[in-house]
Amino acid sequence: MGADAKTGMKVEMTEAAAKRISSILSKEAGKTALRVSVEGGGCSGFSYKFDLVEGRNDDDVAIEKNGATVLIDDLSLIYMGGAVIDFVDDLMGQSFQIRNPNAVASCGCGTSFSI
Repeated sequence: MGADAKTGMKVEMTEAAAKRISSILSKEAGKTALRVSVEGGGCSGFSYKFDLVEGRNDDDVAIEKNGATVLIDDLSLIYMGGAVIDFVDDLMGQSFQIRNPNAVASCGCGTSFSI
């Protein structure tokens, strides 16, 4: 788990997410972490962006679990404080999902939200 020292807001990842991230990174040469960021846009106002990256930036907060690392920049953390990153494999398919207590509405695709 990682915490932002300025706000004390945490973002967590589940065991399923950690396992999937580790699996993906093991197949991607040079990539060391999954970056999750919040961008303007999407059908609900904000959207999550997922990228495999090679290193950290100075403003990144790192969430580490079982060898998996998720990086979130300070600005995105403002919108994601208290969120849980999960990986779901069900009849609808496989996807990373973010349960964000700051979101007051989200879309059916699960990648867009409003606050």
